[in-house]
Amino acid sequence: MAIISSSIIYQLAVILGLINLATFMMVGWDKRRSLKQADRLPEALLFFAATAFGSLGVFLGMFAFRHKTRKIYFPLGIGLLLGQQAWLLYLSYSNIKF
Repeated sequence: MAIISSSIIYQLAVILGLINLATFMMVGWDKRRSLKQADRLPEALLFFAATAFGSLGVFLGMFAFRHKTRKIYFPLGIGLLLGQQAWLLYLSYSNIKF
């Protein structure tokens, strides 16, 4: 069991929050660009951002902006990434002593 200070946990939570805020804003920006029929973000970039622990932001952005919800692979893939990352964080957190 590893011993980690609570300040490191706080810093990681802030970093994850900022990553998810950025991915949420990326989905909103892409939706706005789609309404204007302008150049948009590639779906691969949204998936990459979700893979970099931004899946919660993409998932919430999909439903907040009603964007990318018709394509079955997008909500399914992002949902699976979200579950995988939640499980990974749980396993990491359960092995830490304060």
